[in-house]
Amino acid sequence: MAVTSEMIKGLRERTGAGVLDCKRALEQAEGDIERAIAILRQQGLATAAKKAARVAREGIIEAYVHPGSKVASLVELNCETDFVARTPDFRALAHDIAMQIAAAKPLYVSRDDVPAEVTEAQRGIYRAEAAVEGKPQAAVDDEVERRLQAFYQEVVLLEQPFIKDQTVRVRDLITQAIAKLGENIVVRRFARFAIGEE
Repeated sequence: MAVTSEMIKGLRERTGAGVLDCKRALEQAEGDIERAIAILRQQGLATAAKKAARVAREGIIEAYVHPGSKVASLVELNCETDFVARTPDFRALAHDIAMQIAAAKPLYVSRDDVPAEVTEAQRGIYRAEAAVEGKPQAAVDDEVERRLQAFYQEVVLLEQPFIKDQTVRVRDLITQAIAKLGENIVVRRFARFAIGEE
């Protein structure tokens, strides 16, 4: 199937990928837009993995104040260059992450930031709950790990489902931005404030 400029334009609008990347993906997918999107996603993940080791020392601090001024958040989002930090896409990502923090109340940026004693305490709680529920010993470990994964999705920012699209995790949102902007992007730290909360 011949790849037309309209097909390339449509794919670009949906993915934000470059013209040549869209053309190659469409050729590889034999004109199937959905397959081309999947190909571009795979390429984006590979690109993001290569860039993850690069140092990100530039960036911005984004503030989000929810209407009514009862909840707010700050996030430091880093990238490699000041040029990328000033782009609308980077700023939109920072705003979305700040909004995520205000809405979803994460406690940690990544799993690595969760203290070992917190993880072990949760494991102990889940193990005791599984025992009370009368689960067989063989199933207890699997149940504990399943509940621990759910705990991470609740308290770890990068593991949380994105509030605007529950099918995407915050980590995936950042990976997509890395692929699109061509630089490593890292959430360095954040703070959340709510009236009356300690």
